[in-house]
Amino acid sequence: MRILLTNDDGIHAPGLELLEAIAARLSDDVWVCAPAEEQSGAGHSLTLHQPVRLRRFGEKRFAVTGTPTDSVNLALRKLFDDRMPDLVISGINAGENLADDITYSGTISAAMEGALAGIPAIALSQAMRERGASYAVAEAWAEKVLPPLVEVPMAKRTLVNVNFPDRAADAVKGIRVVRQGFHDYDRGSLVEGTDPRGRSYYWFGLEEMEHTLDHGTDLEAVADGYIAVTPLQLDLTNHAAIGALAERFVA
Repeated sequence: MRILLTNDDGIHAPGLELLEAIAARLSDDVWVCAPAEEQSGAGHSLTLHQPVRLRRFGEKRFAVTGTPTDSVNLALRKLFDDRMPDLVISGINAGENLADDITYSGTISAAMEGALAGIPAIALSQAMRERGASYAVAEAWAEKVLPPLVEVPMAKRTLVNVNFPDRAADAVKGIRVVRQGFHDYDRGSLVEGTDPRGRSYYWFGLEEMEHTLDHGTDLEAVADGYIAVTPLQLDLTNHAAIGALAERFVA
């Protein structure tokens, strides 16, 4: 099995180093193509207005001067002449990617790019209360989570989002397959300041806050100490709304 690894934290991120070690126990044909620098929050952005460069860090290790989407896109177009990867794994992200945060996540978007190419894809994230905290849960549980996901046939344009809770590895309660939740939108922060030239600038942030957890969601599962496994689809169509909208345009 050929596996392509990527992330949004950059080629030197400790989460990627751990993922390489885990993937090496699943396959002897593991490739890495990740952003040269951290690209957290890049979403599914593609670099169009400047060139990107591909730098080799080893026989099967490469970095791209662009986004996570650029990394997967370039890898699939340039690195695999004989055959494409059988699996794309993105992560292990420093911080959870839950609920509507998946729309901003470079980690998720890198996996999306694999799914768009028709390749089964998985995104892995480790919840952390503090930046640089331990990946112990991901290290202990990834080999229990990944094999079943690798074995199950995935529908086209589908990826799986996995989030490990922030707690001791032996305190994890198990694995739950759950749906995507939604945060309260007003949890974000906006800091306004003035630069040395007297011009205003704005800095977005995300603050921790209490919110009501819907049952059966990724938010609830991780908060309760479970590993959340959520299948995501790239078809964003609200199929139930098609009929009602179509009636508005009947001549």
